[in-house]
Amino acid sequence: MTLHLSNPQIKRRGLMLVLSSPSGAGKTTLTRLLRERETSLSLSISVTTRERRPSEVEGSHYYFISETDFRDLQTRGDLLESAFVHGNHYGSPRKPIEKALSEGKDILFDIDYQGARQIASKAPDDVVTVFILPPSITELRTRLERRAEDSGEVIDRRLAAAKQEISRWEDYNYVLVNDDLDKTFAQLRALLAAERLKRERQVGLSSFVAGLLGDLP
Repeated sequence: MTLHLSNPQIKRRGLMLVLSSPSGAGKTTLTRLLRERETSLSLSISVTTRERRPSEVEGSHYYFISETDFRDLQTRGDLLESAFVHGNHYGSPRKPIEKALSEGKDILFDIDYQGARQIASKAPDDVVTVFILPPSITELRTRLERRAEDSGEVIDRRLAAAKQEISRWEDYNYVLVNDDLDKTFAQLRALLAAERLKRERQVGLSSFVAGLLGDLP
C-alpha cells in the first residue's frame, strides 16, 4: 500500500518503522513480506561484525565488516544506532537514512531493543516501534530449531537472551503476538498506513490550512 498525498502543497516526511523481537519470533519473515507488498518501503541495511550465514547475501541482509571498521564508524558518529548482541556488533549508517527521510521515503529496521531505544531517543518524531512476541517459548524454540542455521549452543544462547528482550516490550509503540503470520502481517500493514497519515508527518500542512482559513470571509 503506497500512500499518495493528493495536494502538491503537502509533502510527507518519511518515517522509520522499527521491528524487534526475540530471535525466531518472526520479524525477519514479516520484514520480507513488508518489502514484497510495500514496495516504497526500503530496508535499512545494517553493518555487523557477525559471520555471514550460508543463506545471507552481502549488501542484502547485512554489510559484514571487521570490528576495527565498526569502531571507526562509531567514533566518527556515522551510526544512527549500534548494539552488541549475541557476541557481535550491529549498527545502522546515519547519512543515507537522514537523506531518505527528508525525501519522504520510509525506512524499515530489523533491529533489537537496544537499537530501537537509541533511534527513539535520537529521532522520536520520525520513528514507529513494533515489538513482535512469539505465542509461546515452546514455539520459539521450535522455530529456531526448524531454521537449522544455528548450533544447539547458539539456540540456547538466543533463548536465554529472549527473557531480557521480551521484558522490554513496554518500550514499544505497538506490540503484536505472532501466533498467525497472515493476521500479524495484516495488523502490521494497518498500523503502518495509519502512521503515514499522522498530522505531524505532513510537511506544509500548516501553511495549507492557513491558506484555507485566509480564504474564508
